[in-house]
Amino acid sequence: MKISTKGRYGLTIMMELATKFGEGPTSLKSIAEKHQLSEHYLEQLVAPLRNAGLVKSIRGAYGGYILSKSPEQITSGDVIRVLEGPISPVDFTEEDDPAKRDLWIRIRDSIAEVLDSTSLASLISFQDSGGTDNYMFYI
Repeated sequence: MKISTKGRYGLTIMMELATKFGEGPTSLKSIAEKHQLSEHYLEQLVAPLRNAGLVKSIRGAYGGYILSKSPEQITSGDVIRVLEGPISPVDFTEEDDPAKRDLWIRIRDSIAEVLDSTSLASLISFQDSGGTDNYMFYI
């Protein structure tokens, strides 16, 4: 399973809003400038997040977006499901070999468990110990 730019940039938006939680609205322009992303693309991503009830829009000269719940109550799984759809490494059917189907289910459930146990609060408070190697895994 590969998370696209929709999921990655959507998580960036949500982490920025979590960082500013309780301080008022944050503009997409400021997020786009800070992370060198397209403001237009972020506008396309924030619409489904708003429709899903994860963010609220505030109109006006000092408007922008705020989280609809506290950063502890929103998980990375919430964000990824809204922007990427269901979490599954493959589309498996009942005709698949039972052993392979079991593998895909265990992979799906493991990914979902990690995403659902990682809140925005834990992401923004993450401290890198610097002791891990950067491995790239493709599933």
